[in-house]
Amino acid sequence: MSSSHPAVAITGISGPLGRSLAKLLHGRERIVGIDRRPFPGRPKDLDVHQVDIRKRKAEDLFRKGKIKALIHLGIVHDPRMSAEEHHQFNVIGTAKALEYCARHGVKKLVVLSSANVYGPHPNNTNFLTEDAPLMGAARFGEIRDLVEVDILAQSFIWKHPEVETVILRPVHVVGPGISNAASRYLRLRRPWVLMGFDPMIQLIHMEDTCKAVALALGSRARGVYNVVGAGQVPLSAALKELGRRPIGVPHFAARGLLDRLFKLRLSDFPPGELDFIQFLCTIDGRRFEEELGWKPSVGLRQTIRAVEPDGVLMPRTRGGLGRIRSDR
Repeated sequence: MSSSHPAVAITGISGPLGRSLAKLLHGRERIVGIDRRPFPGRPKDLDVHQVDIRKRKAEDLFRKGKIKALIHLGIVHDPRMSAEEHHQFNVIGTAKALEYCARHGVKKLVVLSSANVYGPHPNNTNFLTEDAPLMGAARFGEIRDLVEVDILAQSFIWKHPEVETVILRPVHVVGPGISNAASRYLRLRRPWVLMGFDPMIQLIHMEDTCKAVALALGSRARGVYNVVGAGQVPLSAALKELGRRPIGVPHFAARGLLDRLFKLRLSDFPPGELDFIQFLCTIDGRRFEEELGWKPSVGLRQTIRAVEPDGVLMPRTRGGLGRIRSDR
């Protein structure tokens, strides 16, 4: 597509989700990719710039590149990264990206947030709506910067009504190459479970996540939308589907033990992650379905299996998902 054609910029394009989104949009949009990481094997006609979103070179792309829309995926989730590093890249980086949009006439903005901003909590009700308070950092401080990014984007909606801004809050994203906490946990052969707790979990395939972003990009929508996959399932059923052999741990001892293991670098999970296998954090996705016609294309069983490379599973224990209705 000609360089004179208005472009869609994608931050974080070199990650698994960004690469999948670029593949989906390639051919229908001119894409300008922005990422600190390289993009090996990219198509020759894909315009990717290895720059930091906070730097002047990144703003130059908006100033000179005829950017009509920005999809902001450039959020880092690294449990070993310091809080200051997270804040600098995630919060300051997002603030810069929003500033470029306002300054250089970008007409459409899609920010990929997360349902994790609501936070698992013992007092959560079933199926939180977009109006629920963002309590993700109340018990798990490491998620504070993600909440700040979401709040920054919400503020941008009101300050800059000339930009059609959409904030998407998908449930746990899984798929090949995805390395978030939920994916890493579900890949464990002997995962911990907390005795007496079996919360419902919601997953969405990375391909459906990309389709949801593309849907928001092509619409006239603005505002905040929860995005769900093909259904929800008890944690125990998901582990059965994957053939896992969980280890039951008393909840009153688990946090202290995991804290020691994390500090000794024997685990990649900070103790706050335990809340996700103890308390409920399910969201209501009806607004996105009703206003934009959203419907996931990947079934629940296939989504769960996507945590494994190429969907290849270990031998599965009996039971699994059974005849769960939401599996298409």
